[in-house]
Amino acid sequence: MLGWALTFFVLAIIAALLGFSGIAGAAAGIAQLLFVVFLVLLVVTFIVRALRGRSIT
Repeated sequence: MLGWALTFFVLAIIAALLGFSGIAGAAAGIAQLLFVVFLVLLVVTFIVRALRGRSIT
C-alpha cells in the first residue's frame, strides 16, 4: 500500500510540472489517503502483536 501511495505522489508531481492541476490535485489526495490508511494499519498491527505477546521481528 505504501508503494501505491508513492506511485500516486510521483504521478501528482509529474502532472503538476506539466500543468495538469486537476489531475495533480486528485493524485495527491489519493496518495495522502493511502498513506494515512497505511499508517493506521501499521499502528494496528503493532498493537495487536504487542497484545498477543509475539515479537515484531
